Amino acid sequence: MSQAEVRELQTALHTASDIAFALDGDPSPDQAAELVDALRRALEAARALGEDRGGTGCREHPRGAVDPLYGDKEDPLPPGWGRCLLCNDRRRRAGAQRYAVR
Repeated sequence: MSQAEVRELQTALHTASDIAFALDGDPSPDQAAELVDALRRALEAARALGEDRGGTGCREHPRGAVDPLYGDKEDPLPPGWGRCLLCNDRRRRAGAQRYAVR
């Protein structure tokens, strides 16, 4: 669970709360739609907190392959890189392109 996921949930809940407490009498269809949208975002954010991220721990590629260099003490990954082979490969290619342009 990341801090960004928690903030996303908190923001959606605050938005829903603000809309709900601003309602006066019968809500307009637009107000009701805004409230439903905010609650839907909050529900999706809450579900994401408990998601199984698979072996990679990656939101984008939860069922992707684990980088074989992850945890390798002789050839460690750069700081901040995770277990996801697909994300790490993208980082490798971006780094190679940066050096090729120079």
